[in-house]
Amino acid sequence: MPALAVADALRAEGAEVSFLGARDRSEAELVPQAGYEIDLLDVRGLDRRNPLKAAHAAGLAAAAVPRAKRAIRGREADVLMGGGGYVAGPAGLAALSLRLPLVLTEADRHLGLANRLLAGRAKRVCLAFPIPGREGKRYLVTGRPIPEAILHADRARARGRFGIDPATRCLLVFGGSQGARSINEVALAAFAEPPLQARDFHVLHIAGNRDFDMVRERLAAAGDVPAYTVIEYEPTLADALAACDLVLARAGGSVFEMAAAGRPAILVPYPHAAGRHQHANAEWMADAGAAVVIEDALLDGVTLTAAVSRLFADDAGLGRMAEASKSLARPDAARQIAGEIVSAARTS
Repeated sequence: MPALAVADALRAEGAEVSFLGARDRSEAELVPQAGYEIDLLDVRGLDRRNPLKAAHAAGLAAAAVPRAKRAIRGREADVLMGGGGYVAGPAGLAALSLRLPLVLTEADRHLGLANRLLAGRAKRVCLAFPIPGREGKRYLVTGRPIPEAILHADRARARGRFGIDPATRCLLVFGGSQGARSINEVALAAFAEPPLQARDFHVLHIAGNRDFDMVRERLAAAGDVPAYTVIEYEPTLADALAACDLVLARAGGSVFEMAAAGRPAILVPYPHAAGRHQHANAEWMADAGAAVVIEDALLDGVTLTAAVSRLFADDAGLGRMAEASKSLARPDAARQIAGEIVSAARTS
Protein backbone atom coordinates (compact mmCIF):
# COMPACT_ATOMS: atom_id res chain seq x y z
CA MET A 1 0.00 0.00 0.00
CA PRO A 2 2.80 2.55 0.64
CA ALA A 3 4.26 1.73 -2.79
CA LEU A 4 0.86 2.27 -4.41
CA ALA A 5 0.58 5.64 -2.67
CA VAL A 6 3.95 6.66 -4.16
CA ALA A 7 2.90 5.30 -7.56
CA ASP A 8 -0.22 7.48 -7.47
CA ALA A 9 1.90 10.53 -6.62
CA LEU A 10 4.29 9.74 -9.49
CA ARG A 11 1.45 9.21 -11.94
CA ALA A 12 0.01 12.58 -10.91
CA GLU A 13 3.33 14.11 -12.02
CA GLY A 14 3.08 12.42 -15.41
CA ALA A 15 5.43 9.49 -14.77
CA GLU A 16 4.84 5.98 -16.08
CA VAL A 17 4.88 3.43 -13.25
CA SER A 18 4.95 -0.36 -13.19
CA PHE A 19 5.67 -2.85 -10.42
CA LEU A 20 7.85 -5.83 -9.69
CA GLY A 21 6.19 -8.10 -7.16
CA ALA A 22 6.23 -11.51 -5.57
CA ARG A 23 3.98 -14.20 -6.98
CA ASP A 24 1.31 -15.42 -4.53
CA ARG A 25 1.56 -12.26 -2.44
CA SER A 26 -1.04 -9.53 -2.00
CA GLU A 27 0.55 -7.26 -4.61
CA ALA A 28 -0.35 -9.77 -7.33
CA GLU A 29 -3.98 -8.74 -6.82
CA LEU A 30 -3.78 -5.23 -5.36
CA VAL A 31 -1.51 -3.72 -8.02
CA PRO A 32 -3.67 -4.64 -11.05
CA GLN A 33 -6.77 -3.60 -9.11
CA ALA A 34 -5.17 -0.17 -8.66
CA GLY A 35 -4.60 0.11 -12.41
CA TYR A 36 -0.87 -0.67 -12.65
CA GLU A 37 0.98 -3.37 -14.55
CA ILE A 38 3.14 -5.81 -12.60
CA ASP A 39 5.85 -8.35 -13.39
CA LEU A 40 5.86 -11.23 -10.91
CA LEU A 41 8.89 -13.06 -9.52
CA ASP A 42 9.10 -16.32 -7.60
CA VAL A 43 10.56 -15.25 -4.25
CA ARG A 44 9.92 -16.17 -0.62
CA GLY A 45 10.65 -14.66 2.77
CA LEU A 46 13.86 -15.68 4.49
CA ASP A 47 13.00 -17.95 7.44
CA ARG A 48 16.04 -17.62 9.72
CA ARG A 49 14.69 -20.32 12.06
CA ASN A 50 14.77 -23.01 9.37
CA PRO A 51 18.11 -23.40 7.53
CA LEU A 52 16.58 -25.50 4.71
CA LYS A 53 13.81 -22.99 4.05
CA ALA A 54 16.31 -20.13 4.29
CA ALA A 55 18.58 -21.81 1.73
CA HIS A 56 15.63 -22.37 -0.59
CA ALA A 57 14.59 -18.71 -0.27
CA ALA A 58 18.15 -17.58 -0.98
CA GLY A 59 18.22 -19.76 -4.11
CA LEU A 60 14.95 -18.30 -5.34
CA ALA A 61 16.25 -14.77 -4.71
CA ALA A 62 19.41 -15.46 -6.73
CA ALA A 63 17.38 -16.89 -9.60
CA ALA A 64 15.07 -13.87 -9.50
CA VAL A 65 17.85 -11.34 -10.23
CA PRO A 66 18.21 -12.09 -13.98
CA ARG A 67 14.43 -12.26 -14.31
CA ALA A 68 14.14 -8.86 -12.64
CA LYS A 69 16.75 -7.49 -15.06
CA ARG A 70 14.70 -8.68 -18.03
CA ALA A 71 11.57 -7.09 -16.61
CA ILE A 72 13.32 -3.79 -15.91
CA ARG A 73 14.77 -3.69 -19.41
CA GLY A 74 11.40 -4.54 -20.89
CA ARG A 75 9.79 -1.63 -19.04
CA GLU A 76 12.61 0.73 -20.14
CA ALA A 77 12.84 1.97 -16.58
CA ASP A 78 14.80 5.09 -15.60
CA VAL A 79 14.80 4.48 -11.83
CA LEU A 80 13.77 1.79 -9.37
CA MET A 81 12.16 2.24 -5.95
CA GLY A 82 12.66 -0.54 -3.40
CA GLY A 83 9.72 -0.97 -1.07
CA GLY A 84 11.35 -3.47 1.31
CA GLY A 85 9.26 -6.52 0.40
CA TYR A 86 10.46 -9.97 -0.63
CA VAL A 87 11.20 -8.80 -4.15
CA ALA A 88 13.20 -5.72 -3.12
CA GLY A 89 16.56 -7.50 -2.81
CA PRO A 90 16.62 -9.18 -6.26
CA ALA A 91 15.06 -6.12 -7.91
CA GLY A 92 17.54 -3.74 -6.30
CA LEU A 93 20.52 -5.87 -7.33
CA ALA A 94 19.15 -6.06 -10.85
CA ALA A 95 18.78 -2.28 -11.03
CA LEU A 96 22.30 -1.70 -9.77
CA SER A 97 23.73 -4.16 -12.31
CA LEU A 98 21.97 -2.14 -15.02
CA ARG A 99 23.38 1.10 -13.53
CA LEU A 100 19.93 2.41 -12.76
CA PRO A 101 19.51 4.82 -9.82
CA LEU A 102 17.94 3.21 -6.77
CA VAL A 103 15.69 4.89 -4.19
CA LEU A 104 14.81 2.85 -1.10
CA THR A 105 11.95 3.23 1.35
CA GLU A 106 11.88 1.81 4.88
CA ALA A 107 8.60 1.60 6.83
CA ASP A 108 10.01 0.34 10.14
CA ARG A 109 12.33 1.71 12.83
CA HIS A 110 15.21 -0.43 11.60
CA LEU A 111 16.42 -1.26 8.11
CA GLY A 112 15.19 -4.60 6.79
CA LEU A 113 17.60 -7.09 5.26
CA ALA A 114 17.21 -5.94 1.64
CA ASN A 115 17.61 -2.30 2.58
CA ARG A 116 20.69 -3.02 4.70
CA LEU A 117 22.29 -4.75 1.73
CA LEU A 118 21.41 -2.02 -0.76
CA ALA A 119 21.52 1.22 1.26
CA GLY A 120 25.21 1.93 0.60
CA ARG A 121 24.59 2.11 -3.15
CA ALA A 122 21.23 3.86 -3.18
CA LYS A 123 20.77 7.43 -4.32
CA ARG A 124 18.40 8.05 -1.43
CA VAL A 125 16.98 6.06 1.47
CA CYS A 126 13.60 7.43 2.62
CA LEU A 127 12.85 6.55 6.25
CA ALA A 128 9.51 6.42 8.02
CA PHE A 129 11.29 7.14 11.33
CA PRO A 130 14.72 8.50 12.28
CA ILE A 131 17.10 5.54 12.68
CA PRO A 132 20.27 5.96 14.78
CA GLY A 133 23.34 5.58 12.61
CA ARG A 134 21.39 6.28 9.43
CA GLU A 135 21.96 9.99 9.08
CA GLY A 136 23.69 12.11 6.45
CA LYS A 137 22.70 13.23 2.97
CA ARG A 138 21.85 9.73 1.75
CA TYR A 139 19.04 9.40 4.33
CA LEU A 140 15.82 11.39 4.48
CA VAL A 141 13.02 11.04 7.04
CA THR A 142 9.78 11.32 5.09
CA GLY A 143 7.30 9.30 7.12
CA ARG A 144 5.43 6.35 5.64
CA PRO A 145 3.35 6.92 2.50
CA ILE A 146 -0.39 6.55 3.00
CA PRO A 147 -3.27 6.29 0.51
CA GLU A 148 -4.58 9.71 -0.46
CA ALA A 149 -8.08 8.46 0.36
CA ILE A 150 -7.22 8.55 4.09
CA LEU A 151 -7.01 12.33 3.92
CA HIS A 152 -10.31 12.83 2.12
CA ALA A 153 -12.65 10.19 3.56
CA ASP A 154 -16.11 11.44 4.52
CA ARG A 155 -17.22 10.41 8.02
CA ALA A 156 -20.97 10.59 7.37
CA ARG A 157 -20.72 8.55 4.16
CA ALA A 158 -18.42 6.01 5.81
CA ARG A 159 -20.77 5.57 8.77
CA GLY A 160 -23.67 5.10 6.42
CA ARG A 161 -21.77 2.44 4.54
CA PHE A 162 -21.11 0.41 7.71
CA GLY A 163 -24.50 1.02 9.32
CA ILE A 164 -23.16 3.04 12.26
CA ASP A 165 -25.50 5.47 14.00
CA PRO A 166 -24.21 9.04 13.58
CA ALA A 167 -24.56 9.72 17.32
CA THR A 168 -22.80 6.54 18.50
CA ARG A 169 -19.12 6.14 19.25
CA CYS A 170 -17.31 3.48 17.23
CA LEU A 171 -14.39 1.18 18.04
CA LEU A 172 -12.48 -0.06 14.99
CA VAL A 173 -10.74 -3.44 15.38
CA PHE A 174 -8.21 -4.75 12.86
CA GLY A 175 -4.96 -6.69 12.66
CA GLY A 176 -3.63 -6.56 9.10
CA SER A 177 -4.75 -8.21 5.85
CA GLN A 178 -4.60 -11.72 7.35
CA GLY A 179 -5.93 -10.63 10.71
CA ALA A 180 -4.46 -10.93 14.21
CA ARG A 181 -5.73 -14.02 15.99
CA SER A 182 -5.34 -12.78 19.56
CA ILE A 183 -7.02 -9.43 18.83
CA ASN A 184 -9.86 -11.09 16.91
CA GLU A 185 -10.56 -13.58 19.70
CA VAL A 186 -10.36 -11.09 22.55
CA ALA A 187 -12.56 -8.53 20.74
CA LEU A 188 -15.25 -11.21 20.32
CA ALA A 189 -14.93 -12.30 23.96
CA ALA A 190 -15.14 -8.73 25.22
CA PHE A 191 -17.87 -7.27 23.02
CA ALA A 192 -19.87 -10.04 21.33
CA GLU A 193 -20.04 -13.22 23.42
CA PRO A 194 -21.79 -14.07 26.70
CA PRO A 195 -21.74 -12.84 29.35
CA LEU A 196 -22.35 -9.80 27.12
CA GLN A 197 -21.80 -6.50 28.91
CA ALA A 198 -23.95 -3.49 28.10
CA ARG A 199 -22.07 -1.06 25.89
CA ASP A 200 -22.95 2.21 24.21
CA PHE A 201 -20.59 2.04 21.22
CA HIS A 202 -20.52 0.29 17.86
CA VAL A 203 -17.78 -2.24 17.03
CA LEU A 204 -16.47 -2.28 13.44
CA HIS A 205 -14.33 -5.42 13.18
CA ILE A 206 -12.09 -6.10 10.17
CA ALA A 207 -11.27 -9.75 10.77
CA GLY A 208 -8.76 -10.37 7.95
CA ASN A 209 -8.68 -13.09 5.31
CA ARG A 210 -7.45 -15.90 7.55
CA ASP A 211 -9.82 -15.40 10.49
CA PHE A 212 -12.95 -14.07 8.80
CA ASP A 213 -14.85 -17.37 8.77
CA MET A 214 -13.96 -18.04 12.39
CA VAL A 215 -15.08 -14.59 13.51
CA ARG A 216 -18.30 -14.75 11.52
CA GLU A 217 -19.17 -18.20 12.89
CA ARG A 218 -18.52 -17.18 16.50
CA LEU A 219 -20.56 -14.01 16.02
CA ALA A 220 -23.45 -16.03 14.60
CA ALA A 221 -23.23 -18.49 17.50
CA ALA A 222 -23.41 -15.59 19.96
CA GLY A 223 -26.88 -14.72 18.68
CA ASP A 224 -28.28 -11.23 18.29
CA VAL A 225 -25.27 -9.03 18.99
CA PRO A 226 -26.22 -5.34 18.79
CA ALA A 227 -24.06 -2.77 16.97
CA TYR A 228 -21.35 -5.18 15.85
CA THR A 229 -20.26 -5.15 12.20
CA VAL A 230 -17.70 -7.64 10.92
CA ILE A 231 -16.09 -7.48 7.48
CA GLU A 232 -13.28 -9.52 5.96
CA TYR A 233 -10.90 -6.99 4.44
CA GLU A 234 -10.57 -3.35 3.42
CA PRO A 235 -8.09 -2.45 0.66
CA THR A 236 -7.51 0.87 2.39
CA LEU A 237 -8.52 1.89 5.90
CA ALA A 238 -9.91 5.23 4.71
CA ASP A 239 -13.62 4.64 5.40
CA ALA A 240 -13.00 2.52 8.51
CA LEU A 241 -10.82 5.18 10.12
CA ALA A 242 -13.21 7.97 9.13
CA ALA A 243 -16.09 6.09 10.75
CA CYS A 244 -14.42 5.29 14.07
CA ASP A 245 -13.48 7.20 17.23
CA LEU A 246 -10.93 4.74 18.65
CA VAL A 247 -8.77 1.99 17.14
CA LEU A 248 -7.73 -1.40 18.51
CA ALA A 249 -4.94 -2.78 16.33
CA ARG A 250 -1.44 -4.10 15.89
CA ALA A 251 1.31 -1.50 15.62
CA GLY A 252 2.63 -2.06 12.12
CA GLY A 253 2.92 0.58 9.41
CA SER A 254 -0.77 1.41 9.83
CA VAL A 255 0.18 3.69 12.75
CA PHE A 256 0.86 6.34 10.08
CA GLU A 257 -2.66 5.91 8.70
CA MET A 258 -4.10 6.25 12.20
CA ALA A 259 -2.08 9.44 12.64
CA ALA A 260 -3.17 10.87 9.28
CA ALA A 261 -6.80 10.28 10.28
CA GLY A 262 -6.16 11.68 13.77
CA ARG A 263 -7.40 8.59 15.58
CA PRO A 264 -6.38 7.57 19.12
CA ALA A 265 -5.50 3.92 19.56
CA ILE A 266 -5.10 0.91 21.80
CA LEU A 267 -2.10 -0.84 20.30
CA VAL A 268 -1.16 -4.48 20.80
CA PRO A 269 2.30 -4.98 19.24
CA TYR A 270 2.91 -8.29 17.51
CA PRO A 271 5.40 -9.96 19.88
CA HIS A 272 7.37 -11.75 17.15
CA ALA A 273 7.87 -8.82 14.78
CA ALA A 274 11.42 -8.51 13.44
CA GLY A 275 13.56 -6.27 15.61
CA ARG A 276 10.53 -5.66 17.88
CA HIS A 277 9.65 -2.88 15.45
CA GLN A 278 5.96 -2.97 16.38
CA HIS A 279 6.88 -2.24 19.99
CA ALA A 280 8.91 0.73 18.77
CA ASN A 281 6.00 1.94 16.63
CA ALA A 282 3.62 1.64 19.58
CA GLU A 283 6.01 3.54 21.85
CA TRP A 284 6.24 6.30 19.22
CA MET A 285 2.48 6.85 19.45
CA ALA A 286 2.29 6.32 23.20
CA ASP A 287 5.13 8.77 23.92
CA ALA A 288 3.20 11.43 21.99
CA GLY A 289 0.07 10.74 24.03
CA ALA A 290 -1.82 9.22 21.08
CA ALA A 291 -2.04 5.58 22.19
CA VAL A 292 -2.35 3.12 25.04
CA VAL A 293 -0.19 0.00 24.70
CA ILE A 294 -1.21 -3.48 25.88
CA GLU A 295 1.19 -6.39 25.54
CA ASP A 296 -0.20 -9.31 23.56
CA ALA A 297 0.38 -11.71 26.46
CA LEU A 298 -1.69 -9.48 28.76
CA LEU A 299 -4.60 -8.94 26.36
CA ASP A 300 -7.85 -10.48 27.60
CA GLY A 301 -11.51 -9.56 27.66
CA VAL A 302 -11.44 -7.90 31.06
CA THR A 303 -8.36 -5.79 30.27
CA LEU A 304 -9.71 -4.74 26.89
CA THR A 305 -13.18 -3.87 28.19
CA ALA A 306 -11.68 -1.75 30.95
CA ALA A 307 -9.34 0.11 28.57
CA VAL A 308 -12.06 0.90 26.02
CA SER A 309 -14.57 1.92 28.68
CA ARG A 310 -12.04 4.19 30.37
CA LEU A 311 -11.14 5.97 27.14
CA PHE A 312 -14.72 6.39 25.92
CA ALA A 313 -15.74 7.76 29.34
CA ASP A 314 -13.23 10.62 29.05
CA ASP A 315 -14.28 12.85 26.16
CA ALA A 316 -11.62 15.46 26.84
CA GLY A 317 -8.88 12.86 27.18
CA LEU A 318 -9.93 11.12 23.97
CA GLY A 319 -9.86 14.47 22.20
CA ARG A 320 -6.34 15.15 23.43
CA MET A 321 -5.25 11.73 22.18
CA ALA A 322 -6.78 12.47 18.79
CA GLU A 323 -4.90 15.77 18.56
CA ALA A 324 -1.67 14.05 19.58
CA SER A 325 -2.23 11.43 16.89
CA LYS A 326 -2.80 14.11 14.25
CA SER A 327 0.41 15.87 15.28
CA LEU A 328 2.40 12.78 14.23
CA ALA A 329 0.98 12.69 10.71
CA ARG A 330 3.18 13.00 7.62
CA PRO A 331 0.53 13.37 4.90
CA ASP A 332 3.05 14.52 2.27
CA ALA A 333 5.27 11.41 2.51
CA ALA A 334 4.19 9.91 -0.83
CA ARG A 335 4.70 13.17 -2.71
CA GLN A 336 8.07 13.75 -1.05
CA ILE A 337 9.31 10.27 -1.99
CA ALA A 338 7.96 10.69 -5.51
CA GLY A 339 10.00 13.89 -5.78
CA GLU A 340 13.15 12.03 -4.71
CA ILE A 341 12.50 9.36 -7.34
CA VAL A 342 12.03 11.92 -10.12
CA SER A 343 15.18 13.73 -9.01
CA ALA A 344 17.20 10.50 -9.01
CA ALA A 345 16.01 9.69 -12.52
CA ARG A 346 16.92 13.13 -13.83
CA THR A 347 20.40 13.16 -12.36
CA SER A 348 21.37 9.63 -13.40
